[in-house]
Amino acid sequence: MLKTFKACIGQYKKATILTPIFTSLEVLMEVLIPFITASLIDKGINSGDMSAVIKYGLIMLLLAFVSLFCGFMSGKYSAEASTGFAANLREKMYKNIQTYSFSNIDKFSTAGLVTRLTTDVTNVQNAFMMIIRMAIRPPLMLTMSIIMCLSISPSLSMVFLVAIVFLATMIISILPRVNKVFSETFSKYDDLNAEVQENVTGIRVVKSYVREEYEKKKFSKAANTLRKLFEKAEGMMALVSPIMNLAVYGCIVALSWFGAHQIVGGTLTTGQLTSTFSYIMSILMSLMMLSMVIVMITMSFASAKRIDAVINEVADIQNPEQPVMEVVDGSIDFDHVNFSYASGSGENVLNDIDLHIHSGETIGIIGGTGSGKSTFVSLISRLYDVTKGDVKVGGVNVKDYDIDTLRNEVSVVLQKNVLFSGTVLENLRWGNENASEEECWKACELACADEFLKKNPDGLQARVEQGGNNFSGGQKQRLCIARALLKSPKVLILDDSTSAVDTATDAKIQNAFQTEIPDTTKIIISQRISSVKNADRIIVIDNGKISGFDSHENLLKTNTIYREIEEAQNKAGGDFDKPQMD
Repeated sequence: MLKTFKACIGQYKKATILTPIFTSLEVLMEVLIPFITASLIDKGINSGDMSAVIKYGLIMLLLAFVSLFCGFMSGKYSAEASTGFAANLREKMYKNIQTYSFSNIDKFSTAGLVTRLTTDVTNVQNAFMMIIRMAIRPPLMLTMSIIMCLSISPSLSMVFLVAIVFLATMIISILPRVNKVFSETFSKYDDLNAEVQENVTGIRVVKSYVREEYEKKKFSKAANTLRKLFEKAEGMMALVSPIMNLAVYGCIVALSWFGAHQIVGGTLTTGQLTSTFSYIMSILMSLMMLSMVIVMITMSFASAKRIDAVINEVADIQNPEQPVMEVVDGSIDFDHVNFSYASGSGENVLNDIDLHIHSGETIGIIGGTGSGKSTFVSLISRLYDVTKGDVKVGGVNVKDYDIDTLRNEVSVVLQKNVLFSGTVLENLRWGNENASEEECWKACELACADEFLKKNPDGLQARVEQGGNNFSGGQKQRLCIARALLKSPKVLILDDSTSAVDTATDAKIQNAFQTEIPDTTKIIISQRISSVKNADRIIVIDNGKISGFDSHENLLKTNTIYREIEEAQNKAGGDFDKPQMD
């Protein structure tokens, strides 16, 4: 973990090194001031020597200015180092997250990754600032103050040593228990973020079903769980302050008693006792700061482990050593494929899938909810790796391809249609960043998205709000299809991507595919027969197994499941999905 975090200091090494240097110089100046004060009192004020008063006064003033300058530079460099360190941490985490497969994302959860990128990094940033500045200052001030006390009166200094041993023993007994609670606390942050994310994303459903009060109670429960854990952790840490005060004030009483006896006995001067009390205050402040540092480092240690887990997570799907860089055609072969989700029950989602699709074919896929349709197509673009068997595209095992090459040639329009904030043109160019406006319009025509874009005065420059919320479900689906077409893929997969458009528009889109991209293998997943009946062949999936694979006409004759679906939909008016108005 330390190696990982050390690497994230990167270009801020200079600031990281200069911060403790300036902090040390600041502490040195502050420690020397009480020592000079003793000389000013004993050699100047008590002796009535004004020249000594001026001399030592000017030295103290100089030390104060040097201390001020060093403190300013220390603060400046610590801010630069800590914020830069946090930026590098976030960048390294985000960069590694981009390599994750779906199974890696499932392992951490979206809310968990957001917490790590925000709250956890902020905790580590604050701890890093304290380590390079505050963690240097208190121990150094404490050590130097004790050294100065030893030079003034070794016998009085024994009081400090007893107090430090007492404090160290008490703090060490508290910290392990606190660290355990903080580790549990930050995992609950994930739950809280998940509640917020789920509620905001589904706010329309929440309001439609008048579930605001229910959602408030859910959030309140998660927030109170987090509050109780923090109360427990902070309650333990609260013990540090009274223990520290007990030690410090005990030192003051003891020094006052023994110091007074030594002054009366002539073994200690007034100036020396005054300096000793100044060092007592320095030690008091050092111990207070040290307790703050300990709290912050203890709290951030749990965050550091969570960040380290994200940075060092190895993506389940990796490029081979010598990847194939070209997909020759859109043929697809499943050779006795089994698949199960590693984070699930371990049961196979797909069982012994063995089929072969020719390049340029239009293939329909139909089956019940949870039958494995989306999982089936996810294996083609290697969003997941098979558990057993082989998946081939263009006659080559998908595991042998360069991942980017494969996914550029296997274009997938997922069930959940996602548009990003910006313009329609910017969203379309996700498919091809160099696409001209003419090419974008052509793709929109094929996807029947030009119908509503031409009615918009801004056309391709129309704004897309967050999540595409200013477009209907059908409009978003058509824009996502156009975006996929701009990749000019060898394989085009529509995962229930026309469910929100009416059957007439669905038919127009499929007719355009047949005439405009005949060489592209087209795989269409749908819940409705009308969307797949004109496909060359149709795959019927039932509970992760292939129940049938043939044309519409032949499946009606030979496949009971397909025939029952067709009859049920005909009775319901030919379509389970009502057309959505744009």
